[in-house]
Amino acid sequence: MKVLVTGGAGFIGSHLTELLLAEEHEVTVVDNLSTGSLENLVHLEGHPRLEVIVDSALNQPRMNALVPRHDIVFHLAAAVGVKWIIENPLQSIETNLRATEIVLAAAAQRGTPVLIASTSEVYGKNERVPLREDDDSVIGSTQITRWLYANTKATDEFLALAYHRERGVPVVIARFFNTVGPRQSGRYGMVVPRFVSQALRGEPVTIYGTGMQSRCFTDVRDSVRAIYELMRHPRAFGEVFNIGNPEEITILDLAKLILRLTGSTSEIQFIPYHEAYPHGFEDMLRRVPCVEKLRSYLGWAPSIPLEENLRRVIDQMRTTLVSVGGS
Repeated sequence: MKVLVTGGAGFIGSHLTELLLAEEHEVTVVDNLSTGSLENLVHLEGHPRLEVIVDSALNQPRMNALVPRHDIVFHLAAAVGVKWIIENPLQSIETNLRATEIVLAAAAQRGTPVLIASTSEVYGKNERVPLREDDDSVIGSTQITRWLYANTKATDEFLALAYHRERGVPVVIARFFNTVGPRQSGRYGMVVPRFVSQALRGEPVTIYGTGMQSRCFTDVRDSVRAIYELMRHPRAFGEVFNIGNPEEITILDLAKLILRLTGSTSEIQFIPYHEAYPHGFEDMLRRVPCVEKLRSYLGWAPSIPLEENLRRVIDQMRTTLVSVGGS
């Protein structure tokens, strides 16, 4: 097939591009490199079935031309990371809302199937454990910038489902839960690459809050395989799926595990939320996915162990640090 990946130079997008090429598809990547990087695709440079276009999914004429020429679209282009979103609220809103509308409208021309990348953030402050796809969104005040991400991605979902119901566009919505793996950047608030980088450099490993908040981390290989298989499953169209690994760990225990795996002697340092983020920042104590729906469709769910995932991240970041240090 001919497959279009918006945000294909990003962390998840580059791993998806690898998988698609391994499955012998032709891939077109569109990325404006605001949070992605051509370095994520450098090992694929010159591949005969890969085209990389440096442009934004907000470029409506370009998307109107590209989308109908492809058999499937994975729309991953989005504002990512709590830190980046808080620092760039206007750009985040435009990217998350307008780009999705452009992609869906272009897909409606020929009924091109589209996967919309969403997030566990849409559950907001819902304290249910585990979270199911039909659970309520409990979103905080509009005065707290963090919640604009949840709101825009929830609106993306409404938009996608409206295009599916009214215009027959085959859509699948994937809610990612803390996807982790090599090539993920810590610049935008992602906790694992930040901890690993600090540990490898011998710097204090900084935990925001008490560290008693817990999360579930999913290996990027599991995540991209799941969305790839969902787009090959006709019954998945019009549905929403959690993409996550239910294995839960506190942020404090995550820091300790990374220190052990890196052999680092870095100390753990706790930073209050009010020092790390703007006034009024809110966080959730737990966020655990229910993946039974995904399992019922695919016959499996993400299960690569966290320690195996972390070792791959550490190896890649250690190699990068050595390379940078020797240049």
